[in-house]
Amino acid sequence: MAELLPLLGIGLFLGLVLGLTGAGGAILAVPLLMVGLGWDFPLAASMALAAVAASAAVGAWSGWRQGLVRYRAAFLMAAAGLLFVPLGLWLAQRWPHAVLELLFALLMAVAAVRLYRQTQEAEVARGGVPVPEQECAEMLCKLNPATGRFSWTSPCAAVLTATGAFTGLLSGLLGVGGGFVLVPAMRQVTELSMHSAVATSLLFVALVSGGAVLWAAAQHHLPSGSLVAPFVLAAVVGMLLGRQLAPRLAGPRLQRGFAGLMLLVALGMALSALR
Repeated sequence: MAELLPLLGIGLFLGLVLGLTGAGGAILAVPLLMVGLGWDFPLAASMALAAVAASAAVGAWSGWRQGLVRYRAAFLMAAAGLLFVPLGLWLAQRWPHAVLELLFALLMAVAAVRLYRQTQEAEVARGGVPVPEQECAEMLCKLNPATGRFSWTSPCAAVLTATGAFTGLLSGLLGVGGGFVLVPAMRQVTELSMHSAVATSLLFVALVSGGAVLWAAAQHHLPSGSLVAPFVLAAVVGMLLGRQLAPRLAGPRLQRGFAGLMLLVALGMALSALR
């Protein structure tokens, strides 16, 4: 198939970026599929979700084995997210593609700025200056010191449910996993460490993105399995390879370079949509 070779290359590149940067490299899947294969936005978005789901599942399993995943919170948010995925997919089939591309470009720019700020915080921390943390008294979701689990309250459950629902809507609408939304939100309202928030968000992303892929396939909005399977496999292989190379190559400079690339791609998508 003429599309298979570039599809494998895109999947491998996305996985490699994800493994090296630890960032949402799969967010580049949509613009690369649109440019490289000439697909329209909804088709590229549904295909990107397949790579997102597989990559997140691998990361979530690793976090689970290390005891970092708060699975009750992830399942609660995923249940809410899956309820709103069909609405996002429905809107994606009806909104003008230019509007979807502009929204995607905006989200990509936000994710790029957040990644750049993370690299700055990491350098400050390495320099011996503590990074300011949120006051625990302000957190809606607190951890029980004896068990390490959440002390569930109505406000905590409500805010996590709302966060999951909004992220699920974005997943269906724009084909993004939503980790760049979920992680800062969890850091804002919970006492979870960064590693635990990331691991928990990965389980959410795997569940919601996987559900979105199944829904898109049932509605015939997903490419054939002969294209999906090789693309997902290439992304997972690239991510595993990137993780092996990360100790030697990864660092703030690489992440800043990736953030700059995301900003350039976002600008290009916005200009294309406006034209």
